Amino acid sequence: MITVVDYGMGNLRSVAKALEKIGLDVKVSSNPKDVENAKAIVVPGVGAFGDAIKNLDRLGLIEPIIKDIEKGKPYLGICLGLQILFEKGFEFGEHKGLGVVKGKVVRFPDKKGYKIPHMGWNQIWKKKEEGLFTDIKNGEFFYFVHSFYVVPEEENITASTTDYITDFCSSIQKDNIWAVQFHPEKSQTVGLKLLQNFKRFIGN
Repeated sequence: MITVVDYGMGNLRSVAKALEKIGLDVKVSSNPKDVENAKAIVVPGVGAFGDAIKNLDRLGLIEPIIKDIEKGKPYLGICLGLQILFEKGFEFGEHKGLGVVKGKVVRFPDKKGYKIPHMGWNQIWKKKEEGLFTDIKNGEFFYFVHSFYVVPEEENITASTTDYITDFCSSIQKDNIWAVQFHPEKSQTVGLKLLQNFKRFIGN
């Protein structure tokens, strides 16, 4: 059973449906026990960094998520689920993240001719050939909706970059952690392919 963590941020059902479509047994839950008992955890979300951490804390989900990651349980973060892994974020002030990944989450700089949030289809440029992007071509388009992006301290964990205002990290891959800034559940066939790669990672 795969647990999609419900902490009140974003459309969880579309993520669950996409995972079910590739043959995974999925439970959407805010219960820490369901996180602990899951074979893998998926943390999606849309919204503010600080609110996400507050909600996770209120629901008692921070400790089980961190413990599961430390134990080596597969983790897939989507959008906000990527950002909260980092040490701190600067959305509406400075907020402490889960601290599982070294680095920070910052806002896109204002630039004439560019809108914030970054919304719509954009390309990913692979930094890692295997894993997340196995059998996905370089320069493929995925769907984005975000105003902030991650800045990892460890450059070698970046799995892809994307160009919008600046060249930013659009996904990471580190041990049992897979996390993406874009939305595979909204990215049609190529998004499902990426989720199938995650499925292979967690096994049957």
